[in-house]
Order: sequence, then structure tokens, then C-alpha cells
Amino acid sequence: MNDVLEALVETVDGVCARHADPGEEWNPRLWGELERVGVTLLPVPEERGGAGADLVAACEVLRALGRNAAAVPLAETALLAGWLLAEAGAGVPSGPLTAAVAGPDAVLRQDGGAWTLTGTLPRVPWARHADGIAVLIAGHVAFVPRGGYEVGEGANLAGEPRDTVHLRDAAPARVLASAATAQAFRERGALGRTALMAGAMETATGLSLRYAGERVQFGRPLARFQAVQQHLAEMAGETLMATVAAQAAAAEGTGFPVAAAKAAVSEAAGTVCRLAHQVHGAIGFTDEHGLRHATTRLWAWRDECGNEAEWADALGARAVEAGTAGLWPLITAGGDL
Repeated sequence: MNDVLEALVETVDGVCARHADPGEEWNPRLWGELERVGVTLLPVPEERGGAGADLVAACEVLRALGRNAAAVPLAETALLAGWLLAEAGAGVPSGPLTAAVAGPDAVLRQDGGAWTLTGTLPRVPWARHADGIAVLIAGHVAFVPRGGYEVGEGANLAGEPRDTVHLRDAAPARVLASAATAQAFRERGALGRTALMAGAMETATGLSLRYAGERVQFGRPLARFQAVQQHLAEMAGETLMATVAAQAAAAEGTGFPVAAAKAAVSEAAGTVCRLAHQVHGAIGFTDEHGLRHATTRLWAWRDECGNEAEWADALGARAVEAGTAGLWPLITAGGDL
């Protein structure tokens, strides 16, 4: 990281240290502070209301939020809703946002100059707390503000909102033609989850190292036992790999590197969770312990925006398509899926 980005990440870590509460479903105080710092629309172009930073910076901030189990929809706001609106030529409003790709049951109609959107959107992150939803549908982006939809509340394993959104002849505030694709949306979602997981893995590993050094069993710290040392070394290696993979994927932003990172980091998250709870024993599952807030998020995020098996299948299919002559350039130079 360059000095400016490193200072920004330190600022975000500091804001989280003061305001983050991993037990909360939604943290409006933290969101307000992140808006004040200027990171909630970090990769959105300046002319559209953002900071004009690149995906590398955005993902480093997401990694910091993952480290702190921050209950805010920054990935949905900055990487998805903000991107959809900006790419379609619209300004991006302040406040928490979310986004979704409409399924086959959703219908966008135009009658004269008025648009209506009808359908159901399953498992939309943070919908109940968002100021609006950007919906990618039929070559358009429809932005539906809060009050234009009904929410059936749901949650992932970590308790983060994953809501069913019901649109009944909703009147979008804007409907814009868009060249964005469902595949690009999925890749950006996967990139965001990869960065968040890398941060949460840092926390799980750090907590395990500290606990193993403090907890005494049979007259010596857990960290003096060879089996525990092996667990800690494996966790550290997987966490470092996740960080490097997330950074490499952010540098490309799309295609093969993102798929490879999501597959590898999702798999590594399972390993880190398993070993962290083995080191901690039963205490790591209690409501009061910080490990639970990291591992439940890791278990949830590894399956969101495509799990490791789905992305591995996509990678395998692309490698077969590339053939013998194209495999090495695909691996070394990345490319579209």
C-alpha cells in the first residue's frame, strides 16, 4: 500500500475501534463516521458523487471492515449500487444503499413516461436499512427508494440482514439504460466478499495467537504445544494467502483473478474457522467472545456471491475452453470468464 492508502486504512480502523459493535445488526453511528471520512462511495467517480478511487483502495477499506466485523453495507453501497448508478450515468446519493439482479419473475414496464417494477428479490443484503435499491433488470438500472418496496426480514449466519424484497408496481425514482451484466455484478460482489473475508481471517488468526499465548494447560501455554503451533502456522499461511489473493483480484477487478480469489479464499476461510475454534475450544462459540463474530461472518460470506465450488467450476470450464495453447496466458494474464 502507498502512504495515502495506508493512512486511510488506519483511519478506518480507528473509526471502527471507536464505533464498531459486532453484535449489532446495523450500526448507523459507524456508517455516519465512515461517510464523514469519505469512504462509503470510495470507488465511485467524483463527477457522480464519489471519491474516484480505484478498486484496490476500496478493497483495502473492506478488509479493514472485515477485521472489525463492521455492521454496515459498504460493499453493497460502494461496489454494487454505486457502480450500477454511476455506470448508467446517474449521480449516486449519500446514505446506505443496496443492489440486486432481478430474476425471471421481475417485470419492468413503461406506460407512457411512467415506469413500474414488479417482482420479488430474494436475500437482498441490508434492504431494510438501505435508503434505496439499485436493480439491474433487462438492460436497465432501476433505482427504487425506501418506501417503494416491502421487506420480508431474513438474515445470514452472522445475523446480517438478507431480506426478501417485494416490489408491487413500484415506481422507481430513476430508470436508466445500462450496459452492466449480471456476470459483472456477481464478480464485483465476489470481490467484495473476498476482501471482507481476508480481514475477518486476520482477526480469527490474531485472536487464536493471543489466546494460545495466554491460556495455560498442563503447566505451559497452549502455544508451546506442537499441535497448536501447527494450527497457528497453517492459519497464518491461509490468512496471508487470502490477503494476497484479495489484493491481486482487486488490481484486476474482474474475470479470472476474481474467480480464483473467491474460490481460494472461501476454501481458506473454512480452514481458518475450523482451526481457530479448535484452538479456543468451547469459549470461542460464546456470545461474548470476539471469535464468533469473525467466524460466523466467514461461514456466511464464503457462500455468498458464489461459493468455492461454483467459482472452481467456472475456472475449470474457462481453462478447458482456453485449451492447451491458451491455458498459460489465461493463468498469467487473467481474462474474462
